Amino acid sequence: MIQNSRWRTSLIGLLCVISLWGPSIILPVQAATDSRATHVLNRLSLGPSPGDLKHVQSIGVEAYIKEQLSPQSLKQPPALKQRLQRLNSLKLTPAALIQRYQPRPNQRQRPANQEAQQRKARIPLKQAEQARLMQAVASPRQLEEVMVNFWFNHFNVSIQKGRVRFWVGDYEQKAIRPYVLGSFRDLLGATAKHPAMLFYLDNWRNTAPNSPGARAQFKGLNENYARELLELHTLGVDGGYTQADVIATAELFTGWGIPNPRQLAQHPSGFYFDAKRHDNRPKSLLGQEISGQGMAAGEKVLDVLASHPATAKHISYKLAQYFVADQPPPALVKRLTQRYLKTDGDIRAVLETLFESPEFWDQKYVGRKFKTPYEYVLSTVRAQGGGLNFKTQQILGMLSQLGMPLYRCRTPDGYAMTQSEWLNPEAVTRRVSLATSLARGRQPQKNAANVDKLLETLGDQFSAETQSVVDASPQHLRTALLLGSPDRMYR
Repeated sequence: MIQNSRWRTSLIGLLCVISLWGPSIILPVQAATDSRATHVLNRLSLGPSPGDLKHVQSIGVEAYIKEQLSPQSLKQPPALKQRLQRLNSLKLTPAALIQRYQPRPNQRQRPANQEAQQRKARIPLKQAEQARLMQAVASPRQLEEVMVNFWFNHFNVSIQKGRVRFWVGDYEQKAIRPYVLGSFRDLLGATAKHPAMLFYLDNWRNTAPNSPGARAQFKGLNENYARELLELHTLGVDGGYTQADVIATAELFTGWGIPNPRQLAQHPSGFYFDAKRHDNRPKSLLGQEISGQGMAAGEKVLDVLASHPATAKHISYKLAQYFVADQPPPALVKRLTQRYLKTDGDIRAVLETLFESPEFWDQKYVGRKFKTPYEYVLSTVRAQGGGLNFKTQQILGMLSQLGMPLYRCRTPDGYAMTQSEWLNPEAVTRRVSLATSLARGRQPQKNAANVDKLLETLGDQFSAETQSVVDASPQHLRTALLLGSPDRMYR
């Protein structure tokens, strides 16, 4: 109790400063001569881990960016590969996941058997969470991890909705991760066909009202997926579409669904096109006639949307907002849009243009992006090193406490990535408390070494004010003060 009291007392001065923060706060930025390597690590990774800064300084910033844009050139640590290999549910198809883990209702089951089924049913989600966090913390392919988080949020699904909890790991591993630096059209198609998205946005029920398959739960048109596809996934809210376009899109996707239990063996991917529920009439979408029938009609919709200038602008804006500033420079968004259209939506090419842009390196944007809870917690874990020696439940608990529980954003627009959503005194105080908790787990007899190692890992990120508070504090509190400092809340 005495130690905890002293800990809180030593932090109170810093907490008072933090509690007065407002959205317009401007933190001191490290000297330009030291900032490039630190800046690129803060933006292209989930925060530097021990050795990362020296690596970037040794090979150069440009080489590091090229390295991260080609993640397959970076070997995964053997320990990470071994740990991932043990997550058996991630090796199963969506059909097999349902067959193996979904509880079977049985009124005659004993309570113990029901509890056992419920424990078993939690395995796919538990292993999906482990896989995400292990790769986020320990993978050298850090830009890939950043983009997995970015695109999962863009194409959000939530385990709060029924069967999605069985499929979320497969959705991330099969529909998101392989495409994060590839073709946007491929990414769009993979998410559209995955049962997690089909179920989450109800497209699996979408049925032509007068079709032979219109019965029971397949009673008619469902616009949920069509609306979010246009508003969130592609064109954007100001993308120029109308309600008529939403209806036409929904009609073109009729029949895209999930196999019933008897069909699972024939459709292991979890996707099934039911021609009996499809509307074969020609449609007009965004002024363009689409006369194809069957699955081809939906594929044509994805082609039209992925190549549309509004989509190029919407995706470019979101990337610039994530990597540069909450209000991204219009000139940068315009150049990224042009690059997107010129390369048919090549995500890697768009990022190359972004990372080469003067705006990305402009000092007025360096260190000004407020970290989301996910970014703050993961950057804190990575900064302390330790590789895979972290407690998954501890990290998940922290994310929940900070209002960003993994895979649990209920709304299809995903979590906000801007400062206005996350910067408030209560939230920042919680961050400091969690940083204190993480630092407390370090070996006390090695506090001086821990602080030195942390400073070496993070580089010259700290303001004179923070350094003054840390220098005046007892040695055993300095790690917590550094991890919970105002400077560490930004990237």
